[in-house]
Amino acid sequence: MKVKFLQFSDVLFVIGKKYFMKLFFLSVLSVLFVSCMKAPKTPETCTYIGASENYFGIQNNTDSPGRGYNVFCKKVGVFGLWVYGTCEVSDDELLHAANILAQYLDNDEDGIVDNQLVLDKMIEHKSALTLFGTEKSKRQRKFFRTNSGEYTAESAQDLYGTETFPGWDKTLPFDATLEEVLHLVTTTGYSLVYPDAFGEAQGSLIANAMDLARGGNFTDIPSSYPAGAWYSYNDKTCDYRCQVAEYFYWSLTSLLGAQDFPGRYDEISDEWKANTPALVESMDSAVYALLTDNQYKLPTVLPDGTYKQ
Repeated sequence: MKVKFLQFSDVLFVIGKKYFMKLFFLSVLSVLFVSCMKAPKTPETCTYIGASENYFGIQNNTDSPGRGYNVFCKKVGVFGLWVYGTCEVSDDELLHAANILAQYLDNDEDGIVDNQLVLDKMIEHKSALTLFGTEKSKRQRKFFRTNSGEYTAESAQDLYGTETFPGWDKTLPFDATLEEVLHLVTTTGYSLVYPDAFGEAQGSLIANAMDLARGGNFTDIPSSYPAGAWYSYNDKTCDYRCQVAEYFYWSLTSLLGAQDFPGRYDEISDEWKANTPALVESMDSAVYALLTDNQYKLPTVLPDGTYKQ
């Protein structure tokens, strides 16, 4: 039998061909994997209550503004802004969030937004409230992994059904809708319209007040706060901008009475101690003067999720 020996070049060709095929299949699998990680190419659909006694109505999301937003199957319009919900979010939770947003923007509920400049800025910023069933859910991950053109995940504030409590009446657990909706309004509205007063950067009036409340100017979370500090947020992932946003939330909601009910102080005192209107006025005169300045037309009544009801 005649033995045929492969030339070295032939060996290289065989090895190279196998390596190329392996890379090709790995590339195909990678593309498929990444594609599965992204939002669907068309908006999801779900059933919902089309008509309701609620002031607002739920709509489908067939005119989704971008691929990322295709994870949502329903939405509610509020003064030109949108509140989106996935299929895991109940209709009551979605409508509750929409009502809270409306009450923050039209606090006296006369049908006219209290501060049109803030609303205009939010619309310009493509601001949106996005509701998911749970944190780190499949649809939430897809939303944040998908580039949505002008409507990006960065212009949205997320909220979860597990922390949303329609009908909340100052009991534990706290209704996080009051927090997350306010973050949307202050970060994409007030901070941009009034940067000198509410800008989420060092030197603004609210940032200066925050540094007084923390007992110093800290660009990073300190290992411990000075004795006497009444604002001591300790999430290491929260940068200075985030710290200002949280401080705005704690101050305003405390002034509105949201943090004053049995058991709440014990739950939050390691982070915030001025939890009543009287304590905000006595402990934090700088932020009290800022938040009660009528020129900014900030809310004076705590939203309860019953806009015009």
